[in-house]
Amino acid sequence: MLNCAVIMGRLTADPELRTTTTGVSVTSFSVAVDRSYVRAGEERQTDFINVVAWRQTAEFVTRYFHKGSMIAVQGSIQTRNYEDKTGAKRTAVEIVADNVSFCGSKNESGTGAAAAAPSAPAESPAPSFSTAAASDFSAADMEDELPF
Repeated sequence: MLNCAVIMGRLTADPELRTTTTGVSVTSFSVAVDRSYVRAGEERQTDFINVVAWRQTAEFVTRYFHKGSMIAVQGSIQTRNYEDKTGAKRTAVEIVADNVSFCGSKNESGTGAAAAAPSAPAESPAPSFSTAAASDFSAADMEDELPF
């Protein structure tokens, strides 16, 4: 069986860190995700998807993300039943986050939360390659075994 959900969108509110009675960190937040298909003459539709993050993931989200931040979430879909204030039975559908990533640019974030994130090691520029001539290659002998 497989239960894997991946979404990318913007936070609809600042996430707030809470703690369970046993001391486990948790946060709940909603991500606005645009639908990819737009009918001619209509506006793009948006889904608001609820997400729950636990422990270090919850602490990471509340520290570095804020309302409007672009976020990528990978996790699993879970449902739970509960009773609302009027006693009606309800079902909640949410993604339980396993991994959360930045996806917006630093400029998009401004001096906000993403700018305060620990910096990643500097990446070296991609190597440049010149165009090779056909004489630089030799034909493979198909009778020999391949080295992999």
